[in-house]
Amino acid sequence: MTESYQRLKAGLTALRLDAMHDGLDRAIDRVNDGELSFVDALSLLVQAQVRASETKRTEALIAAAHFPAKKTFGGFDFGFQPELNREEVLDLANLRFMEDGSNVLFVGMPGVGKTHLAIATGMEACRAGKSVCFVTCSALLADLRRAKAENRLDYRLKHYVSFSLLIVDEVGYLPLDTEAGNLIFELVARRYERKSTIITTNKPFGKWGEMFGDPMVANAMLDRLLHHSRVFTIKGPSFRTKDYAAEAQGVPMPSADGIGNR
Repeated sequence: MTESYQRLKAGLTALRLDAMHDGLDRAIDRVNDGELSFVDALSLLVQAQVRASETKRTEALIAAAHFPAKKTFGGFDFGFQPELNREEVLDLANLRFMEDGSNVLFVGMPGVGKTHLAIATGMEACRAGKSVCFVTCSALLADLRRAKAENRLDYRLKHYVSFSLLIVDEVGYLPLDTEAGNLIFELVARRYERKSTIITTNKPFGKWGEMFGDPMVANAMLDRLLHHSRVFTIKGPSFRTKDYAAEAQGVPMPSADGIGNR
């Protein structure tokens, strides 16, 4: 028994089945006490290992997504944005939009919660085992421009196309030139009807031609983004304004998740 027990423990360690290793002694005791059959005990150990593996996988996907902070739908203050349809937003957590490569666009002024909702959706995708990439528009363009200069553009575009869900944050916050418009269009075109993309922007669609400096490119991009999409226009006040007002009155504002409701 002792030799077999040690071999079993060593084998579980070698296979990195930590949850089964940690629960083994308790399982053996319950079998010896007649609480569980051998098969039931083994089943519980396997279930514990599956849960642990799923947790590790989710944590790895969240880390690889490079979210600036962890955000959840539960942490979003819908009461502060009463015009936003709570049920439609929460339906994003079901990830049905990803089944046919549909896109999600959050439109609104800075501080209304666009980034928060984009991250919350991305977190749900990670929990479902989907690969996610979060990147600001400025960082994305810097990467693509650099890749183009080094003749690696196709490689980097394939990198961004590979993710099940791509979140491009803050489109329109900085001026964009014609090259920028062409680079983003190329990425959107490659993902079109294949993979889902989430865009957050402070610019209404009518100003995208001005934003990209080329109405034709802007229209072609919007045609692909909006063809299969869910658009959430947030017209409420800025969460930051609310926080500043509270701080001015001496009310401490918690920031457990790192960033505000952008």
